[in-house]
Amino acid sequence: MIERSVGSPEDFATLFDRHAVKVHRYAARRISPQVADDIVSETFLVAFDKRATFDVTVADALPWLLGIATTLLKQHARREAVAWKGMLAEIAAGVTPDAIELAGARMDAERSVKRITTALRRLSPGDRDVVLLYAWGDLDYAGISLALGIPVGTVRSRLNRARRLLRSALDIAIDKEIFHGRTDTASQRSI
Repeated sequence: MIERSVGSPEDFATLFDRHAVKVHRYAARRISPQVADDIVSETFLVAFDKRATFDVTVADALPWLLGIATTLLKQHARREAVAWKGMLAEIAAGVTPDAIELAGARMDAERSVKRITTALRRLSPGDRDVVLLYAWGDLDYAGISLALGIPVGTVRSRLNRARRLLRSALDIAIDKEIFHGRTDTASQRSI
């Protein structure tokens, strides 16, 4: 049949019909059924391409087909291993000292934002408005004076007082975090 298929390629279909189920069963036991479908297809493509080199003295083509399938399964396993190593390397490459530092910096920034938000809430509404217009509104003293309808001197005194209160509140929050907010026992013993 294989010998005939060299001159008449359509005769190769008989070989497929006879052995495809057995090749698939073999491949599916070694790998997932979805990949086994691909292995079967590749096996018969390789067999078709190499049919002229088949030893016609061998009565059964199944061992030859399973040998091709075995080679393809090994190649697939190597490709999978390389792909996994590549994915693991990419993941590992993403976890660099810089990434760890950036994560730490983000956590520090989040804590700072919470401390600043808490400190801003504790300011009087007038002082808070002056600080926010200055810091976030990017207004100068005259602009804040116009926005709030208060004298420039009042803007200066409110901004000065707010800065002092914020600095003090942030220093206290940082001190509390450093000396009292720790949960590890070594730092608690040293306090």
